Amino acid sequence: MASDGRKQPPWIPPQARPDAQLPRLKIYNSLTRSKDDFVPVDPTGRMVTWYACGPTVYEDAHLGHAKNYVSTDIIRRIMKDYFGFRVKFVMNTTDIDDKIILQGRQQYLLARFKQEHATEDDSVSDSILAEAKAAFRHYIGKNLPSLPSDTSPETFPEAADKAYKEKAEPSPLADAATAKQGQQGQAVTVADLLLKAHIGTARSAVEALQAPGKLPEFFTKTDDILLPYLDALHGAEMDSNNHKIYLELTQKFERRFFEDMNALNVLAPDQLTRVTEYVPQIVRFVEKIVANGFGYATPEGSVYFDIDSFEKAGHSYSRLEPWNKNDPALQADGEGSLSKGRSMKRSENHFALWKASKPGEPAWPSPWGHGRPGWHIECSAMASEVIGKTIDIHSGGVDLRFPHHDNELAQSEAYWSTPGCQVQWTNYFIHMGQLRIRGLKMSKSLKNYTTIRTVLSQKEWSARSLRICFLLMPWQDGIEVTDELMKAVVSWEGKLNNFFLKSLDLWKHSSAGTTTMQELGMADQQLLSALDKAKADVDTALCDSFNTSAVMRILSDLVTESNSAEALSDQTVILLARWVTRIVTIFGLDPEGDLSNLVRIGWSGLDIPAPAKPYIYPASQLRDKVRTLAYSGSVDHTAIAKLADGITIAASTPVVESSKPYDQVLQQFRTNVKALAAQQAPAKDLLALCDQLRDVHLWNLGIYLEDRNNPQPALVRPLDKLLIEARAERESAGTAKAKAKLEQEARKAEREKELRERAKVDPLLMFRTSDEYLEWDESGIPTVDAAGNVVSKNRRKKLVKEWEKQKKRHDEWLPTQQAA
Repeated sequence: MASDGRKQPPWIPPQARPDAQLPRLKIYNSLTRSKDDFVPVDPTGRMVTWYACGPTVYEDAHLGHAKNYVSTDIIRRIMKDYFGFRVKFVMNTTDIDDKIILQGRQQYLLARFKQEHATEDDSVSDSILAEAKAAFRHYIGKNLPSLPSDTSPETFPEAADKAYKEKAEPSPLADAATAKQGQQGQAVTVADLLLKAHIGTARSAVEALQAPGKLPEFFTKTDDILLPYLDALHGAEMDSNNHKIYLELTQKFERRFFEDMNALNVLAPDQLTRVTEYVPQIVRFVEKIVANGFGYATPEGSVYFDIDSFEKAGHSYSRLEPWNKNDPALQADGEGSLSKGRSMKRSENHFALWKASKPGEPAWPSPWGHGRPGWHIECSAMASEVIGKTIDIHSGGVDLRFPHHDNELAQSEAYWSTPGCQVQWTNYFIHMGQLRIRGLKMSKSLKNYTTIRTVLSQKEWSARSLRICFLLMPWQDGIEVTDELMKAVVSWEGKLNNFFLKSLDLWKHSSAGTTTMQELGMADQQLLSALDKAKADVDTALCDSFNTSAVMRILSDLVTESNSAEALSDQTVILLARWVTRIVTIFGLDPEGDLSNLVRIGWSGLDIPAPAKPYIYPASQLRDKVRTLAYSGSVDHTAIAKLADGITIAASTPVVESSKPYDQVLQQFRTNVKALAAQQAPAKDLLALCDQLRDVHLWNLGIYLEDRNNPQPALVRPLDKLLIEARAERESAGTAKAKAKLEQEARKAEREKELRERAKVDPLLMFRTSDEYLEWDESGIPTVDAAGNVVSKNRRKKLVKEWEKQKKRHDEWLPTQQAA
């Protein structure tokens, strides 16, 4: 309550100092579910504090994480490099929670089990097999309860098919339902995916139990059943003071997470906080919440947040997602998997601030006994410690809104507020939409995810194409990766590649990179006007809650307009290219981007490899000259031979290993050119050789020569997805055309064969073999039908025409038979 007794509004717009210069920026704020004017706490309006919920580091990051952190990075870069804010960006890594405790403990126990049961010849001993069979029974008993209790590895396949056939293999209607949004539709799908995962794990174990083989392969197939089994047996025996078990796991995956982020060109946080390094601060934070009357300890040593007392004091709880305030499933998920069972909290919707550690769980000292932080308290305490009592921006994935961020808000306001003075802990909450598969977010437990490093290693996606994908969609919306979206990404990136390549080529050939002032024509003036409009439109879009999808359309349209304009001056194209370069650099699309370099054009990856340059450029130049002479009408073979002999290579001797493939292509091309010149080969053979260099030899080396109108030389460029897909489409169209032609020829041949067979029939007999008629005239034309009726005049007229056609065919066929 305010000092005058009135209830304060749920969100209080920050006030800027009158002389502060602020952009017209609006941000979609999850607190208000609307776009609010952005006003930092900093009186000057320049400094922005930002706390981002980081990863729980116990496994490799997947594409869902990429969507969250790349989208966050894009907004951070826009705030910093476009709007000019000084952003203090703080992020945490959760290095202790229920998932980490389970994972760390299970991995430790499994490693110990393997070490204790190692054999010299890697054979599977009877004791290992017995333990694995017990683990199998434990696993199916817990996760596949519909199976008979006496199910063995031998009877599992039949039992699983009988018990779970319909659920494990959803009908088309069930598959269609998976795309539906909404809690009910998703719950059904989650259950289906979990069931499939459990059945798959059990099947893998069955294979190993029935044919054990050697230990490494055996453990690969049984690890997933041994982990929970060993934890059930020995998990409670772990020393609660041995934090090393968990830190070894989290340090490994924290390092790998930041390697992934670096590969995605995501900026490192200005400050990183880890839960285990802030436990004393967390304890003090909880103590104050209790002292303020909003928390209570229970006899077993846990501390809970009292939502009822919080609301009675005039605060609002569950401000981000009030509709989920009493959702027991989400509340239970927020408490963690190790918190299941009876507790001594006063109400089911109260949540843990501090958890009394059970046997086998890590623990730290506290006034309430040995325990560990609750999930939500970590961010409240760490953000308050390093930023203070008010944060400008708090971000995370959309799935964190409730209960995580709602609980953070309540805890932090309970900590910072005093009677008569409520504190608004976070002014702007921004939540990134999820990357979804068939309507569901990616999840490690559902096994429906692909890791970032796997995706980048397979070359299907690059860091740039992933970022383009996220830029094309509103950051707060979910993304379903479809073929249409992938095509849009390839098309956008390919268009910019082409534009930058041609702009760079213009720049390089304009007085060694310096453009001389030219008189601007009408086309230049129109394009410069379009550029001015694009700048204004981009500003409007970015001020509209970082509307990058609109900016991507603006850039694409501007490039299209430039490509379609005729008689543009070099300086206009280069000016346009530099501005587009600046925007894509702000968006983080170039890991080598440098906003201080005002003359830079394009992004990295537009050039061919350095080892190729001394060989490919001379090969391209020779090819250009051969093509020019071949198209001249009268081919000068002597001149062509001299050109091949005159190629000079600015390269080291001997050729370095990395340059050998390119040198081989150049030397072979020179040899072939000289051979054709010596043979006085026609122009078409020379042109075919030039095409072969472009379409086969260089293509296989990842290089393409883009032919242009004379006198422009071919543009030497690396292959990109757009070129590869365009060629694949041409080849597919060519294959389809050839197939259609063959099918047409086959149909024609079949018709001709049929006509030849029909021509053999004597017209006198053609109607006599039919059951439709009873009587015929002397020519074999029917006169009475099978019912005894005289054939009508109209019907007879048609029959006569058929008879005459057949007689003509037969008469034409007879001479061929006589000749044969």
